[in-house]
Amino acid sequence: MKTMMRGTMKLLFFVVFLGIMMMWIMVPTKIHRTKWLPAIRAKANPIYFGTQGAVILEFTFPVLFMAVVGCIYLHLGKKSHNKQSESSTDQQNVPSPWKRPALVKGPLGVVSWIELSFFTMFIALLFWSLGTYLQLGFAQITPAMSAKHGEEVWETKLHTLALRLGLIGNLCLAFLFFPVTRGSSILPLFGLTSESSIKYHIWLGHITMAFLTAHGLCYIIYWAATNHLSQMAMWAHAEVANIAGELALLAGLGMWATTFPQIRRKFFELFLYTHYLYIVLAIFFIFHVGIAFAWIAIPNMYLFVIDRYLRFLQSRQNVRLLSSRLLPCETVELNFSKSSALQYNITSIIFINVPSVSKLQWHPFTITSNSNLEPEKLSIVIKKEGSWSQKLYQILSAPSTVDRLNVAVEGPYGPSSSTQFLRHDTLVMVSGGSGITPFFSIIREIIFLSTAMNRKTPKIILVSAFKNIADLTMLDLLLPITGSPSEISRVQLQIEVYVTREKQQNMDNKNLIRTIWFKPNASDQSISAILGPNYWLWLGAIISCSFIIYLILMGIITRYYIYPIEHETHEIFASGSRTAIYMLVICVSIAITASAVVFKNKNRNAMEAKQIQNMDAPSPMTSPGSWFQNGDRELESLPQQSLVEATNVHYGSRPNLKKILLECEGSSVGALVSGPKQMRHDVATICSSGLADNLHFESISFSW
Repeated sequence: MKTMMRGTMKLLFFVVFLGIMMMWIMVPTKIHRTKWLPAIRAKANPIYFGTQGAVILEFTFPVLFMAVVGCIYLHLGKKSHNKQSESSTDQQNVPSPWKRPALVKGPLGVVSWIELSFFTMFIALLFWSLGTYLQLGFAQITPAMSAKHGEEVWETKLHTLALRLGLIGNLCLAFLFFPVTRGSSILPLFGLTSESSIKYHIWLGHITMAFLTAHGLCYIIYWAATNHLSQMAMWAHAEVANIAGELALLAGLGMWATTFPQIRRKFFELFLYTHYLYIVLAIFFIFHVGIAFAWIAIPNMYLFVIDRYLRFLQSRQNVRLLSSRLLPCETVELNFSKSSALQYNITSIIFINVPSVSKLQWHPFTITSNSNLEPEKLSIVIKKEGSWSQKLYQILSAPSTVDRLNVAVEGPYGPSSSTQFLRHDTLVMVSGGSGITPFFSIIREIIFLSTAMNRKTPKIILVSAFKNIADLTMLDLLLPITGSPSEISRVQLQIEVYVTREKQQNMDNKNLIRTIWFKPNASDQSISAILGPNYWLWLGAIISCSFIIYLILMGIITRYYIYPIEHETHEIFASGSRTAIYMLVICVSIAITASAVVFKNKNRNAMEAKQIQNMDAPSPMTSPGSWFQNGDRELESLPQQSLVEATNVHYGSRPNLKKILLECEGSSVGALVSGPKQMRHDVATICSSGLADNLHFESISFSW
């Protein structure tokens, strides 16, 4: 029954999606303007909804309906681990050839065939829309028409081009915020996560700013040619507000200038802080075009604002940091207390903020722990590389012991399924440096399935490249401090480690892994889902209820405040005032609904937190040495023994990825890669070469 309902929800979702795409195709046509739009306006009562009613009905309602349907679909698909059937591990779910890499180099990075297809269709939509707009617009321009306005024909055409470029920029804005909505209920139905969709946000951002910049430049040239530069300083009473548009464009240009790789890598903090200008861009864009027309692009902003507000509420509370492990390779593992009700899938990420390092910076890290193997703990691993991680490492590695560290989190966020890797006979995980950390959660999941659930699991071949011998201590984090099964020999695990810059093992290296146990405050809480176990159900309630509240408030304000003023004065209500009122109503509607739901779930989390507050973590007297770095260490019958026996270390060489991948046996071999850009390109190239039919590139996004 549940499977049938999920199938119905998914079918309904994609039917609405296809309808939205068809609508966008028809928007620039004459049929839409002369037939569809008048019919839609007739359905929306202008007395209660004003001019924005028709736009909301056509552009906003379908998108929010998709989001709510997606929430229901994901809620129905949420299963506890003990209810997963054995069929979920079958090999029937064959990887689609559409997911194979189509492009592996160039500005787009590694792109699958399905991604390339959607990207091509989107670009085709842009060209179709611009071409249709210009064809219809230019067809109406005649010398007599231009002369009537005191213009040359080319000036009139330039004005038409400028307007149409803005319409295309608006189309791009309608999709821009979908990829960065972390708790999105739309992305999972396309098999995406927010982290894996960042590249789409980057592509859309460049395209959007290109069209909006061209839109602004064309208007400036047009005003200069027609001696109307004073238009740049105009904020019309009932028309387009030019000043607002210019402010929005300047904010966009400020962000755009820092997004290029050369600047972003060298001045990351500048890139990070200038991106807060998106608030200025969004607000003044709405003021520029007016609230009615802005509802074309507002739906994705609406979902983003809900997500952003929920993140804000979650980040107000400090979480319980239990311990940290400091490795000789200048890497730190942070272990947090988490609610046992919080379930997350492998390769999920979490954003953390450490005020003592930076009050504004939030950084994403892949969760290395496993919610099944470690039900009350959540772990991340941080390598000392950038300035933020360097400051954090300095605080933790200081000679004076740190008793407590204030940390706030947002998340976790991750894929909707964690069993897609089980369809393979063999999993080859290729990593470089700290890129190994995302594979910890996958290995721990396979250990859990193989030992606790007694399931058939794929063979694991872990290929890791490190620069120095000290980096071998990263392998000590493959298993958690506590919670590991005593016997993991059933797991088929082969570890091939390559130390590229040193040719022999340093047997005298006796660096210890230093463990720090913290003393959390009573007010610190375990990490839990902001909306509780039924996250998707509550998110759907927030989306639908907040929108209903907005429609009710909008109807009351329009009918009993704005409409009487326009009716009595026979003048149009000021566009700027109308826009400000309705933007405020949107924010109030979202804040009321989301706050109520969060408050309801907060009581449950507080009760659970009281049960954990009095739990004293045992403080070890000594810190363990590395199992992998000290080859002469006596091994006992522990899980670490199985890991050490499965590990081969190669000094002074690099892995021959082509040889390793092509020699893998099995009907289906999944290749995962996490590391430098060139390593990802190399693995994707080998998988897409066609040299092995059983080789499948698994595109999974990580943060480390």
